[in-house]
Amino acid sequence: METKMENRKIRVAITHGDTNGIGYEVIFKTFSDPAMLELCTPIVYGSPKVAAYHRNALGIQANFTIINHVEEAHEGKLNLLAAFDDEVKVEMGQPSKEAGEAALKALERAITDYKNGLYDVLVTAPINKNNIQSAQFHFAGHTEYIESCLGDGAKALMILLDERLRVALVTAHLPVKDIAQTITKERILEKAAIFHKSLKRDFRIANPRIAVLSLNPHAGDAGVIGKEEEEIIVPAINELAEQGIQAFGPFAADGFFGHGTYESFDGVLAMYHDQGLAPFKAIDLGNGVNFTAGLPIVRTSPDHGTAYEIAGKGTADENSFRHAIYQAIDIFRYRIEYDKPMEHPLPKLYHERRDESEKVRFSIPKSKSDKKPESENE
Repeated sequence: METKMENRKIRVAITHGDTNGIGYEVIFKTFSDPAMLELCTPIVYGSPKVAAYHRNALGIQANFTIINHVEEAHEGKLNLLAAFDDEVKVEMGQPSKEAGEAALKALERAITDYKNGLYDVLVTAPINKNNIQSAQFHFAGHTEYIESCLGDGAKALMILLDERLRVALVTAHLPVKDIAQTITKERILEKAAIFHKSLKRDFRIANPRIAVLSLNPHAGDAGVIGKEEEEIIVPAINELAEQGIQAFGPFAADGFFGHGTYESFDGVLAMYHDQGLAPFKAIDLGNGVNFTAGLPIVRTSPDHGTAYEIAGKGTADENSFRHAIYQAIDIFRYRIEYDKPMEHPLPKLYHERRDESEKVRFSIPKSKSDKKPESENE
């Protein structure tokens, strides 16, 4: 017999983000398409007054229903949950402490409601990482905050994805000067294992192939430009292979993305933020999504920030936000499908032995291998 949860549409909680940015604009534009309301039941955690201000300032024909509790959400409507009662001064395009406080209040209410099992997935509109800082929020971003609230010991992994590419990060929001000392074999193993499980469970890829990028230029050139590859990354890749995870590399990032080698893999594990995200955003056509893997909650966000420079001008592109909702719904469904057979596993009747011959090592296609190595071109 189907449960009440299975009979209703997926409930998508949406936090309004920084109230001086483009959060409300991309939310309203996304749900101006009636088909979105057929797909899910959106619940925006925010302020009805702030929402009305943005709607009027932008001249957007956006209707929303005000609710005080998730249980009051209406299917077929854009529900706006009053996450707090305080007045908020809106200054389009201007960072302010007040906007950061409003973002945090909405996020805190959403986290509390998730703990109480009141919605299915979370999509976060962009915040300003500076003005949201407080005694309650002392994190580098959404990812770290949500991990601390809902991880229960599990570690989060940031993945940027679109139709062609999934890039995960060994280190995320770190100063560049701290990256090298943070790259350890144990950290690579941990992040690669989370990535591998997510590719199987969240994206339904049976036997994922993961490319691991190098840290140094030209993959260290056999130790001439750094020894992290020989001493840390290669041993980590070898250990992953022993665990049955198909990991390959390390690949120098410039040639790897420049030659299109990423197309041969299901996921790419980058060592640091800009190494993975700069090429991702150059390749992506505005549909990129940030997904927080490794946690019980399914949380996504658009791959852009508050965009203060265009806030209030009506020119924001909602495609990334719309795809964040699509991805959250897809991942939520994939998890249900993946977990269902695991609910009542049969006892093992024989000892399983891995056949290493089944593992196909990676080789660059001929069309790529004919090209001169990057180390020779520079």
